[in-house]
Amino acid sequence: MAKVVRVLAVLLPLLPAALMTPATAQPAPLPWTGSWETAPSGTAAALPGAAFRNVVHLSVGGTAVRVRLSNRLGTRPLRLGAVTVALRRAAGPAALPGTLRTATFQGAPEVTVPPGADAVSDAVPLPVPPAADLLVTVYTPDDSGPATYHRTALQTSYLAPVGAGRAADEDGTAYALTTSHWYYVTGVDVRGPAAGSVVAFGDSLTDGNGSTPDTNRRWPDRLAQRLRGHRLGVLNAGISGNRLLRDGTGPSAPARLDADALDRAGVRALVVFEGINDIKGTPQAHDPAAYADAYRALVARAHARGIPVVGVTLTPYGGYPAWTPAGEDVRLRVNAFIRTGGAFDAVADADAAVRDPADPTRIRPAYDPGDHLHFNDAGMSAVADTVRDALTRTRHSVAVFPHFSEPFTTSKTTG
Repeated sequence: MAKVVRVLAVLLPLLPAALMTPATAQPAPLPWTGSWETAPSGTAAALPGAAFRNVVHLSVGGTAVRVRLSNRLGTRPLRLGAVTVALRRAAGPAALPGTLRTATFQGAPEVTVPPGADAVSDAVPLPVPPAADLLVTVYTPDDSGPATYHRTALQTSYLAPVGAGRAADEDGTAYALTTSHWYYVTGVDVRGPAAGSVVAFGDSLTDGNGSTPDTNRRWPDRLAQRLRGHRLGVLNAGISGNRLLRDGTGPSAPARLDADALDRAGVRALVVFEGINDIKGTPQAHDPAAYADAYRALVARAHARGIPVVGVTLTPYGGYPAWTPAGEDVRLRVNAFIRTGGAFDAVADADAAVRDPADPTRIRPAYDPGDHLHFNDAGMSAVADTVRDALTRTRHSVAVFPHFSEPFTTSKTTG
């Protein structure tokens, strides 16, 4: 109970400061909240002279946006010759007329980002509704070396090979090529009445593998739908192949925790769903105590920022080629710690939600896209429901967030 009281005390002041100041005071600007994120997962060859028109799906809306561009995994200074944002017009690369804006960096339309660093734009006055598709176009005039990107976007974006002057195009004609990756852009914040954001931190199960591309049906997207009425954004910090205990695809979970989660704007909760790649990967990690220590360390770092943490149990992978009885034993023992070890402020039992009652080592057939590891759209919805329930109540049925005044007692959402 002491832990619950501590978390509630930290989270109570969620209302924007502007709503709490006296009427005679000058209103403070509304806060920034993360509305969309992707985590850098690797690099690709630079395309000098190209313009990348990234399509990103916001969770919460606001009256202005700012974008984060990354050279975190690059080896040379990255010159961004132009960056624009716009609401997307239907499908494809065209901007909704009248919405295209130039992003500046300390007032300048260009910026050079050092290797290992990010750049965040100035505020761009552009009203954006919740669940909007935003076009973030990045023109790179030079060969700046390896391009920081997110490999598994599950979203079609667009490329103009001759990009000079094309970042400002409302028309999408020049964007004749498509890509399944996000280049350079790693975050969009909005300024407005949002109550904060939830970071979904994990591997391919969070990244969205198995869900239908171009439909925004990853479980963090589904969670964003469920939390929209509570004015909470959801940020997807999943990386396919990522690991808890060592570097895999991208830096390990502890190495990237600050940059991909704790440092993001307006974070109110962290959801940790990571560890299966350590069990099934090479080399395999078979000491449950190592997982427990890693989870405790992540939680301690989040608590130091006043951020509560939801732990998600590791889901079955029976039938996947890397499954072994020894790995299954580790998974069960790690899950026992997640459920009962006391490290987390709340637990989302995704294992119980998606496992096949006829064979608990496997995912339910209705949730299995065919590889016996990831989730299809229905499975993603089941995970989202489980995380939503964990966010709204602790193990003792006490609300984690005081502004969640009504319990979720109706039938689960599937849309």
